[in-house]
Amino acid sequence: MSAEATDAGESRPPLTRQRVVQAAIQHADAAGLEALTMRHLAKTLNVAPMALYRHVSSRDDLIDAMIDNVFSEIALPLGGAGWKQSMRERAFSLRDVLSRHRWAIGLMESRRHPGPANLRHHDAVIGKLRAAGFTIAMVAHAYSLLDGYIYGFALTRMNMPLDTAAEIDAMAHDMFEPFPANEYPNLTEFVTDHVLKPGYDYAEEFEYGLDVILNGLELALNTN
Repeated sequence: MSAEATDAGESRPPLTRQRVVQAAIQHADAAGLEALTMRHLAKTLNVAPMALYRHVSSRDDLIDAMIDNVFSEIALPLGGAGWKQSMRERAFSLRDVLSRHRWAIGLMESRRHPGPANLRHHDAVIGKLRAAGFTIAMVAHAYSLLDGYIYGFALTRMNMPLDTAAEIDAMAHDMFEPFPANEYPNLTEFVTDHVLKPGYDYAEEFEYGLDVILNGLELALNTN
C-alpha cells in the first residue's frame, strides 16, 4: 500500500513540498520550532517519515522553506506609494506576520539558503528606498534601523508574560511588595501612573517608535 494511502485504502491529497511546509508551520505556530521533528511531522501528515524526504532534503531545508513561506506573507513595498508610507505598511505587516509565527523571529535573517520570497522581499525594500533617492549607505542605515526596531519590538512583545490589566496589576504588587515604600519612586510612578492606567496597551507603542524612525530617516534623506 502506498505511504500516502489511508488504512482504509482511501486516497488523500498527494504529499507535496507545500503540504509538508504548511503542516510544519502549523505545528511550529502551535508548539514552537523546538517541538518540530521529522517523525512528528510525518505522523501529523499520516505518512512514513521517509516520505517527507522526497520533498525536503533535511530539517534545515524544511526550515528554509518555512521561513520563505513566512516572507511571502509580508506585504511588499510595491506600487505608487511613497517610500515612507511603504515602509510603514511593510513594518506593520511584518509585525503582524511575526505575531502569527513567533518561532520565526530569530530566524528571518539567518538563512544561508534563502528562498525566492525571501530574496524578493529584500530586493523590493531596497528598490523602494533606492527609487526614493537613498544612497546604498543610507539604505543600509534604514534597513538596520527599521528591522532592528521591528524584530526587537516583536521579540519584546512575545516575551512579555502578561496581557490583561489584572495580571499586570498583580505583577506590579508582587514586584514592589518586598521593598520599602518609595524605594524605586521613578519606576513606581511609571507603572502606576502610566502602565496601569485604563486603556494602556504596550502594543500601541509600536507606531510611535516607528514614526520616530521614519521621520528621522526622512530628515536624513532631505539633508543629504
